[in-house]
Amino acid sequence: MGRKVTIAASTLNQWALDFEGNRDRILQSILEAKELGATFRTGPELEICGYSCEDHFYESDTFLHSWEVLAELLTAQLCKDILIDVGMPVMHRNVAYNCRVVFLNKKILLIRPKRILCDSGNYRESRWFSSWKKDRETEDFHLPRMISNITGQKLVPFGDAVISTLDTCIGFEICEELWCAQSTHVPLALDGVEIICNGSGSHSELRKGYVIVDLVKNATMKCGGCYIFSNLRGCDGQRVYFDGVSSITLNGHILSRAKQFALEEVEVITATIDLEDIRSYRNMMRSNANLASSGPGYPRILVDYSLSPENDTTLPTAQPLNWTFLSAEEEIAQGPACWLWDYLRRSGQGGFFLPLSGGIDSSSTALIVYSMCKLIMDTIQQGGDPKVLTDLRRITGDQEYLPKSASELCNRFLVTCYMGTENSSKETKQRASALAAAIGSYHMNIVIDKAISAVLEIFSTVTGLFPKFAVNGGCPRQNLALQNIQARVRMVLSYLFAQLMLWARGRPGGLLVLGSANVDEALRGYMTKYDCSSADINPIGGISKTDLRRFMVFAKDKFNLPIIGDIIDAPPTAELEPLKQGALTQTDEEDMGMTYAELSQFGRLRKIDSCGPYSMYCKLVHTWSNSCTPKEVADKVKHFFRCYAINRHKMTVLTPSYHAESYSPDDNRFDLRPFLYRANWSWQFRAIDKQVEYITNTKRSGTNLPIEPNKKSNTNNSKLRSGVTV
Repeated sequence: MGRKVTIAASTLNQWALDFEGNRDRILQSILEAKELGATFRTGPELEICGYSCEDHFYESDTFLHSWEVLAELLTAQLCKDILIDVGMPVMHRNVAYNCRVVFLNKKILLIRPKRILCDSGNYRESRWFSSWKKDRETEDFHLPRMISNITGQKLVPFGDAVISTLDTCIGFEICEELWCAQSTHVPLALDGVEIICNGSGSHSELRKGYVIVDLVKNATMKCGGCYIFSNLRGCDGQRVYFDGVSSITLNGHILSRAKQFALEEVEVITATIDLEDIRSYRNMMRSNANLASSGPGYPRILVDYSLSPENDTTLPTAQPLNWTFLSAEEEIAQGPACWLWDYLRRSGQGGFFLPLSGGIDSSSTALIVYSMCKLIMDTIQQGGDPKVLTDLRRITGDQEYLPKSASELCNRFLVTCYMGTENSSKETKQRASALAAAIGSYHMNIVIDKAISAVLEIFSTVTGLFPKFAVNGGCPRQNLALQNIQARVRMVLSYLFAQLMLWARGRPGGLLVLGSANVDEALRGYMTKYDCSSADINPIGGISKTDLRRFMVFAKDKFNLPIIGDIIDAPPTAELEPLKQGALTQTDEEDMGMTYAELSQFGRLRKIDSCGPYSMYCKLVHTWSNSCTPKEVADKVKHFFRCYAINRHKMTVLTPSYHAESYSPDDNRFDLRPFLYRANWSWQFRAIDKQVEYITNTKRSGTNLPIEPNKKSNTNNSKLRSGVTV
């Protein structure tokens, strides 16, 4: 009986509906797995069609082309004599399922549908797929004729089963099944399944990296066995970035792992394990052994194939490794940079255009592009994926191009522009120019006052009126309109320069306009609709101001750029109102009426903790008790929700952003809330006022009672819960 087996997990940078490219990457991963001695290869979720096809899963073409790709895999010579597990959509009895298809030597062994679908956060899987409800049951699946002609099979098992080889047993989880409360790996392990595979599409989010590691370590520590986690990598056409982190785990120990962020499109990891280690580990867990003896079994698909070689005694087994997690600052430096690279090379454009103001937000965006350039340089110099250089030469239009430094590459890829007005300070202009020089971007300084004046003159010609800033006697409406026109003119000019700058430089193509509004400003609505925050993509749109500031501190040392210190120390400002004797009169936090730290707390409570105005007040009145009175907390909460309601409509046109933060207000995919609100929140704010009065009266009377609704509120809530109309 064989003991030692070598297994492979593939990390693939797939692209929705790129059937040819997806096929080639799958084939490359199989080739690499075989070269590394693996006898079993598994891959990420929906790897054949790409995960983010979304409503294309309603189209029969998506299923047809997936079968066509599978047909090519079945007939490929390099797929011979290796057990392969791939992800694709399958229609069974007119119902669409997210499936794993397992095959060996031109024979399909099992089609295993996903049992638990993900419908939270960025995911809407039940919109397109159904979950398989028949526990430990299979049905006959009628293969398409194009597949039957290859395999000689008409029917194959479809459902919840496992693969039994001559030396071991293999079972399957698919992504969400690992996260849910009734994980499949538990009953699989109790039924003697020794290798559990999880083809996943798990996205990157700041500080999330430890979650997957903990899940797979705990799963195998509790149940024993080998867990193969194979994840997608890259931007496959959406806001999320799949961050790789494939791993192979044995009995609670990580044996092998893929890089979290990388430009390589294919990364294969392998590990050689001793099956007897699993058996000994489980046999010592007597409580599990007793449970296993009485539990129901899974249908077993018997396969005349062995994962272990005939003489495996000389094979060295993999040893545990320590998983070093990236800091949030490192994740910001690498994740959005990889996302930008995918977007750039797949969009057919020649680089990026960025309005660079000299503040933290636009400077962070510029630094992420610079980080992308450094990742490209590292990959080329270290002899990584050769496709990186191929894509680079295609983008630059120079088939002989070989970059000498990240700064030189940044000059090719990034055009920055300081768009000054009479309200701009010389300090911000100097900071923008200094940063551009430090990273090597192609930089310009322009003055846009004439364009603004021309627009205002059109209005003045029609109305006979000329608006004024507040400091010059104008009303709030005039003051806001004058600020907005500056921001919107910058957006128009950004697109003009983005379309023509490469033409002016004698290069083909155009530039993608980068936005630089952070997640907190979007939450508060502290931006002009269709202003310079409106762009093609935004690498920092899901990142908080607090994290961006930390990233700047990190980048200052990491990239050896002293100018970043001056940018960090400068107060954030939009510079849209007149200066006073050359000095700033406007700062972001004063304009917003709240600090960025407060905004982050509002965002987390609103989205992650699902707090409305009343619940948010009840939490913050304790959290902020040392710095604010109950009345001050109430005023802050009310002010936030008024601003949120008034500005929520801006989220419907929010620039597509790299998803990095779990309280993102992105209306398009992540945060599904109305964009038209009753801005005075009258009922909710009255509930807050009652609590303020209750706390104030309690303190005056000298008692120390917990916060609770008054009796009338309790009565009404009780009636509502019991279904009685109040």
